[in-house]
Amino acid sequence: MSEFVKTRVANRTGIITLDRPKALNSLSLAMVRDLTAVLQAWRDDASIDAVVLGSSSEKALCAGGDIRFFHEVGHATPMGGSALLEDFFTEEYALNHLIHFYPKPYVALMDGVVMGGGMGIAQGGPDCGIRIVTDKTKMAMPEVNIGLFPDVGGSHFLSHAPGQLGNYLGLTGLTVGAADALYVGLADLFVPQAQMAALAALIETTPGAQLRSAIDAFAASFKGGAGDSVLQAQRDRIDRHFGAGSVPAIMASLEGDDDAFAQKALAAMRQRSPLMMCVTHELLKRGAALDVADCLRMERTMVRHNFEHGEVLEGVRALVIDKDNAPQWNPATLEQVTAEMVERFFTPVWPAAAHPLRHL
Repeated sequence: MSEFVKTRVANRTGIITLDRPKALNSLSLAMVRDLTAVLQAWRDDASIDAVVLGSSSEKALCAGGDIRFFHEVGHATPMGGSALLEDFFTEEYALNHLIHFYPKPYVALMDGVVMGGGMGIAQGGPDCGIRIVTDKTKMAMPEVNIGLFPDVGGSHFLSHAPGQLGNYLGLTGLTVGAADALYVGLADLFVPQAQMAALAALIETTPGAQLRSAIDAFAASFKGGAGDSVLQAQRDRIDRHFGAGSVPAIMASLEGDDDAFAQKALAAMRQRSPLMMCVTHELLKRGAALDVADCLRMERTMVRHNFEHGEVLEGVRALVIDKDNAPQWNPATLEQVTAEMVERFFTPVWPAAAHPLRHL
C-alpha cells in the first residue's frame, strides 16, 4: 500500500484507513490503485468476511479526487490528453464499480467531509453497502462548482434519488448533513461522532461475519438522532422548481420564489458553470435509464470531452490554484449554451469494443 492507504485485518474484517489528512484524503492515482488492489484481494480471500473504510482524521473520509493533479496533468499535454489523467478516471470508475458490487459487507464511515470521489468510494451497493453518517458529515457532489459534472457513479445514484432531489444536489452542488443524506438515500445509519470510537472498538472485537448485525444494533439506539431533514421539509419546493424541465426553466422558477431556501439554491447556480449545469441535467436524465456500468461508461466518455473543452481546468484554476473565485466559464452565460454543445459531451469517443471500461 501507499503511504496514504493503510490496511490491516481484525477479527476477519479488513480495515482500510485513508491517511492523507492534509489533503482531506483526496484520491491520488496511487491511492485508487491501492484501494483497488486490496479490495480485489479481500474479495477473493475466504479469511475476510467484511470490509470497513475509514479515515485517520475526523475531518474527512475523502474530499474527492486530487484536483490539483487534474490541473497539473491536464495542462501537461495538448487537449488534456495525459495518459496519467486517462488512467486516473478509468481506474477510479472501475473502483467505483467494484465497490458497488462488492460481495461482502462494505462499511463506509462517512464522518466529516465526503464529497465527489469520496462519495464514489462510499456508495456501496444495496446488497452489501453500509453507509454510516455522523453529526459532522458534510456531503456533496460539488462538481459543477469546478466545471465538471457529478461523476464516480453520480449519474446513477443521484438520478435514482427520490423526486427531484438528485437534480437539486447535482445542479447546486450544495452541501448536506446526516439527516438529509439519510432522507435522500445516500446513507443508511446515523452514529454521533462522539460515539465513533466506540463503533471502532465494536468493529475490532466483532467477528466479521457478525459485523452487519452488530453495527445495526449499535446504531439503533441513535435512530432519529440526526435530526430533521431540511430537504424533506423543502421537498415540495424542490420537486416543483427542479422539475421544470431545463436549467433555464429551473432558474426562472427559483427566481419567482422569495423563500430563503430557493434563493440560496439560485445563488449557488449563478456561480456554477452554465454549460456543466446543462450537461449535468442531461446526464441525470440519461442516467435514470441506465445501470451502474453503463452510467460509469457514459461518465468516462464525458470526462474526456470535458478536459478537451477545458471547463474543469478553468474551474480548478479559479477555485484552487489562483483562488480568485472568478472562473471564466465557456460559454459565460446560460443563454449561450446550445443543445449541440451539451450533446457533444455524450458523443462516443471509442467504439464500444475499445471503451476503457468495456469489461465492467
